[in-house]
Amino acid sequence: MKQQKVWFVTGTSKGFGLSIVKQLLAQGIPVAATTRNVEELIKAVGKDDNFLPLAVDLTSEKSVADALATTVNRFGRVDVVVNNAGYGLVGGLEELTDAEGRKNFDVNVFGLLHVVRKALPYLRAQGTGHIINFSSIGGFVGSFPGFGIYCATKFAVNGLTEALAAEVKPFGIHATIVAPGYFRTNFLASDSLVAPENMIEAYTNVRESQLQHQQSLDGNQPGDPEKAAAAVIEIAAVDNPPLYLYLGEDAYGLAQQKLDTIKHELETWKELTLSTAIEA
Repeated sequence: MKQQKVWFVTGTSKGFGLSIVKQLLAQGIPVAATTRNVEELIKAVGKDDNFLPLAVDLTSEKSVADALATTVNRFGRVDVVVNNAGYGLVGGLEELTDAEGRKNFDVNVFGLLHVVRKALPYLRAQGTGHIINFSSIGGFVGSFPGFGIYCATKFAVNGLTEALAAEVKPFGIHATIVAPGYFRTNFLASDSLVAPENMIEAYTNVRESQLQHQQSLDGNQPGDPEKAAAAVIEIAAVDNPPLYLYLGEDAYGLAQQKLDTIKHELETWKELTLSTAIEA
């Protein structure tokens, strides 16, 4: 009989993370779920022998290490690690302070890295495992005014996950980047998006455009988060999962446009690109 995989999922109080946890438990799959507020998570999920709710500060390596150790002590192993926690930072690049930008990187990038680093010893010892890092279509297409730092964090997630996939392949471990478009979660709600403390009047139009875009989309996002959660669970069950999984028609369309733009510029500037070689 094939051994049941054990999941470790971050950012599970709402959105994709909560949907993944609920679907896993419905299938009888053991899952450790991290959050900042365990009481709210337990209220949302209920009690289940396969459910291990954990209060974790992702910016603390010790907190992350303790959570993974608790998971292995409870379930005997960990197989699928899902880095889903993160938040959006909106504002013009000139408006945002270093402190605001670094805080976003601390959660979206370094918090993710803490989980990866603390999970890998267990996965390497097992000779198997799958790390699934949630990015965004904004990690491939950055042309969203007001989302520069957030997109930068997601570009960083993409880059480090590509390197990670190559590094851990010899150990029998897979890595996947999940890049969703807009899904009907509460990501566009105020508690998931943070604005700069010191706003610059010159960027009022950028903020108003971003706010109008946000308000028109919130509650009307085209993606179904339950279907996204099911897709993530599906790729964890296959022998050769993708490096990139784009989710949503909008994500697919934006990625295709970016690829077309890259190809066009490569060919347009090919002569200049190749002219930089040292002459034989």
